[in-house]
Amino acid sequence: MSNSEQYAARALREFDGEASDLAVQPYFEDVSEHGGAPVVPLWSPRPLVVDLDGTLLRSDLLIERIFAELGRRPHAVIELFAALRQGKSVLKHRLSEAADFNPSILPYDEVVLRCLQEARAQGRPVYLASASHEKLVAPIAEHLGLFDGWFATNEFTNLSGRVKAELLVDTFGEKGFDYIGNDKADLEVWPHAAKALAIRASGGVGRALASRCDDIEHLEHDRATWREWLRLMRVHQYAKNALVFVPLLTSQMFELTAFLAALTAVIAFSLCASSVYILNDLIDIQDDRGHRSKRFRPLAAGTIPIADAVLAVPILLGISMAIASAISLPFLGVLVAYYVLTTAYSFFLKRQLMSDVVALAGLYTIRVVGGAVAIGAGLSFWFLGFLMAWFLSLALIKRFVEMQARREAGLPDSTSRDYRNDDYLIVGALAAAAGFQAITLFVLYGTSDAALANYSRPDLLWLVAPVLTFWLGRALVVAHRGEMHDDPMVFALKDRVSIVTLAAAGALVVGAM
Repeated sequence: MSNSEQYAARALREFDGEASDLAVQPYFEDVSEHGGAPVVPLWSPRPLVVDLDGTLLRSDLLIERIFAELGRRPHAVIELFAALRQGKSVLKHRLSEAADFNPSILPYDEVVLRCLQEARAQGRPVYLASASHEKLVAPIAEHLGLFDGWFATNEFTNLSGRVKAELLVDTFGEKGFDYIGNDKADLEVWPHAAKALAIRASGGVGRALASRCDDIEHLEHDRATWREWLRLMRVHQYAKNALVFVPLLTSQMFELTAFLAALTAVIAFSLCASSVYILNDLIDIQDDRGHRSKRFRPLAAGTIPIADAVLAVPILLGISMAIASAISLPFLGVLVAYYVLTTAYSFFLKRQLMSDVVALAGLYTIRVVGGAVAIGAGLSFWFLGFLMAWFLSLALIKRFVEMQARREAGLPDSTSRDYRNDDYLIVGALAAAAGFQAITLFVLYGTSDAALANYSRPDLLWLVAPVLTFWLGRALVVAHRGEMHDDPMVFALKDRVSIVTLAAAGALVVGAM
């Protein structure tokens, strides 16, 4: 049996194992009077065939599976390139063994779903034809329960472009079906359909479609807005990069040139961080869809095309590195170190017990180091020790909040973290220990030679300790009550008590100068 016959046989069955009456009753039109053409099989009523990636689904399963695999096993990149050399179908087959694949949480397009439901209500057969692997397509079709059959890529055949077009013509006949698609590959299919329906087609694809087909309908869809892009880039997280200005305060370098250098460093850190945030979202997309709040992130919700997000990663990174090199080569080295550590965190460290929170603390501390390098200031080792311990405490509070939320929602242990939900109490205890250790180190910094040299009234620094103790204790209690729903850094910038408390600490530091 040929590949086309095998696919057609699969398409002509329903999921309960019985043949569909509609699916097996084609009629034939004798078109010999039109130039002696052969008899063409037609179906009554005309089937509606829909593409999956980018059409029915506001995402791309191949891209998702690649990043999911690299997130679990970064060294698998060699295996994936080897599979790709053998053909796309081999690569897709290699990525199809997904134990965590859950079709119920995928971002389906509501407009396309309504089209399919309306077609079924009219008695039309509905089929799914996808270039994704059959091991992913089958559970999607079964979950939606809308299809009389499906076509998909297998280990030997990549069902895309011309191959898909030939299969659909073999099954339904030339002009014997309507087709909904979205991409350049669908330009091979649309001309063979009686009616071409397009959604999310780019300008170039839309123009090519108009030149090849007569009966065309463009389905309405929401376009990615600049607000969605700002959410994807995590612009609200840029506040963390204010840490770059800390060396300006501790070294009391209040010149305009130092401020501009620090501001430029903030921009470089921000763009670099955005590139990694997007990369992290690509890796965590499956896990995010199962989270109570992260499921609304642009990639998890499918509000930004995943291919566009992939392209944005190197663009943002390149711009950030160009800005860093304009500041100084030493600062470029710091930013490269930041990128290496944060990328290692995304692909490996965040799945390792405790290594993840140590890495997060290091990323915060590197921002302060970067600010010092950008303006040419020095940093006390006591102060660096305080920063590392303090940020370790905040990272542990973040993990505590995440684990407690999963417990309250009745969710299983996270597959992207090496923590169990039952670890939340010990993680909370470690957060408290690290925080109070940080306060001790700050007191020691206040008595160090560096503080005596930089501050006219270093005794005032001692008063910062009880202020930080108050904030830390309150943050731990709020987190334990389940009232902290953000990263602790974001919480501190939104919570009024935190703002006042940290402003008081800042005022004491300024008063000590």
